[in-house]
Amino acid sequence: MPRDLSRRGAFEQASTHTSATKHRSIAFVELMTTAALALSTAVAVTAVSIGIARADVVGVVAKGDGAPLAIALFIGLLLSGMGGLTAVMAADHTRQD
Repeated sequence: MPRDLSRRGAFEQASTHTSATKHRSIAFVELMTTAALALSTAVAVTAVSIGIARADVVGVVAKGDGAPLAIALFIGLLLSGMGGLTAVMAADHTRQD
């Protein structure tokens, strides 16, 4: 009987070691994914900023009709409001009885 217990102990140690290695591997993948997302966001912000600067949006709006800008602002506010409403509804999902 003691022989059987020693085998189980070795199995538990091996399984703990495998689990710890797997946990570190997942953490590393999550870290790399977060870094890639941050880099991609920085590249996208830079590209949009350069595009806005080259398009000279402010100068065109100041000289021309403001209707396209008003429509764009309205759509942006509408999408922001929908996102906020979604966040509020998702947070209110838990009930307290």
